[in-house]
Amino acid sequence: MTAVSDRPVAQISVIIVNYNAAELAIAAVESVLARDHGGRSVDVHLIDNASPDGDAAAFEAALARPGWPERVTFYPETENHGFGRGNNIALRALAARPEPPEYIFLLNPDAQLENEAIAVLADFLDAHPDVAVAGASIRKPDSGKVTAAFRFPGLISTFAEALSLGPVSRLCVRWAVPLEPGIPTGQVDWVAGAAMLARLAPLERAGFFDPDYFLYYEEVDLMHRLQRAGWSTWYVAEAGAIHVEGASTDVKSGETVRRRRPAYWYESWRLYFTKIHGRAYALAAAAAWMAGAALNLGVSRVRGSTAAAALKFFPDFWAAGLRPLLGLRPGRRDG
Repeated sequence: MTAVSDRPVAQISVIIVNYNAAELAIAAVESVLARDHGGRSVDVHLIDNASPDGDAAAFEAALARPGWPERVTFYPETENHGFGRGNNIALRALAARPEPPEYIFLLNPDAQLENEAIAVLADFLDAHPDVAVAGASIRKPDSGKVTAAFRFPGLISTFAEALSLGPVSRLCVRWAVPLEPGIPTGQVDWVAGAAMLARLAPLERAGFFDPDYFLYYEEVDLMHRLQRAGWSTWYVAEAGAIHVEGASTDVKSGETVRRRRPAYWYESWRLYFTKIHGRAYALAAAAAWMAGAALNLGVSRVRGSTAAAALKFFPDFWAAGLRPLLGLRPGRRDG
């Protein structure tokens, strides 16, 4: 880790956790260094999760760029910690400082600031002391805004999303997890971890990210715990970021092409529903998911359309999601 003892105290620290996206992550850092942030002092903490394709060497070379030696701390990790545990490395180091930063900005390695998003979000948190997290609006490089604010998932949303049938989706719209991309600034359940500002103090009291998650649902879990502790989360439409989604994981939202989900996606789903709602509720949610997916598969065959579920959903969900819920050891994935 690069020494930082002689650097000025930062009011806001940006954390970027990288895996196999060095070129994009360097651009993400540059997008932070290029902004004024409303006059606030901002430093960057770049974690490389043991990328196998030489990312660490690319970052070591980038540390010679203008502004990097003074403002960027590099953490070359020897194992892939995933998103939450990777962020926790920097979060714990920052919390242990004699003068910790007030705010933490999480930025995906495949995302960049589109405007003075950090300043906009910091101004918002300054004016709203009961808010713990403020998320930016997000757009893809070649399109308009995408969903960056959400409701917490539950039984109805799980079934409706799996069924993916227009009349049912419209009937259950008040429980749908993703909110409309163009919504105005307002309170929400959770925001995308790709570009969000949070107060360090409540994060520390919450224990930071739950280390049981490898990837996915960790920010949903954290914001649910913050809400239980009395804090709120807001979406701030005026703050903007650009996100090349799925650069490290190849998992993208809203795709029309069916892909196979990684095992950790189902494992994280199971962890979230079990930790937040208990085993009985998680089993009910699993039943709702499988019932909705089965009905969707039948409707798709009749219509000659593409099923909504991921490739090999049923064997993969059984192996990584449902078996552990039933007290069995996780199964092996075929293929």
